[in-house]
Amino acid sequence: MSTWDQAQLRSFAPADDLHISPFREDGVTPGTPTWIWSVVVGDDLYVRPYNGSGSRWYQAAMTQKAGRIRIADTDHEVLFAPAENTVLDAVDNAYRTKYASSPYLEHMLQSGPRTTTVRIAPAA
Repeated sequence: MSTWDQAQLRSFAPADDLHISPFREDGVTPGTPTWIWSVVVGDDLYVRPYNGSGSRWYQAAMTQKAGRIRIADTDHEVLFAPAENTVLDAVDNAYRTKYASSPYLEHMLQSGPRTTTVRIAPAA
């Protein structure tokens, strides 16, 4: 997978406007954008589905492995992959920091969302 450049990561980190659109079954047409939380950990961008593996966007992302996101007022063609287990604690900490005041934070740290963490990388 390709990686984001540092300027992109700096703009992504504070952004609270990520909309994810995995491709539909044709592999070309983006699905309906869904607003979700995002965090930057190291050189990577991560998201979690609130409803875990039952989330429609998550199912599409894991099936199609590609799509589009809009974050920080910019569209990006992207690739989706399950996050490595080794980064889950760091992703938890990033969620705790970025979304500390949200009543939904604790849910996002539970097993369902946590085990379905997705790494988003730019398409080559």
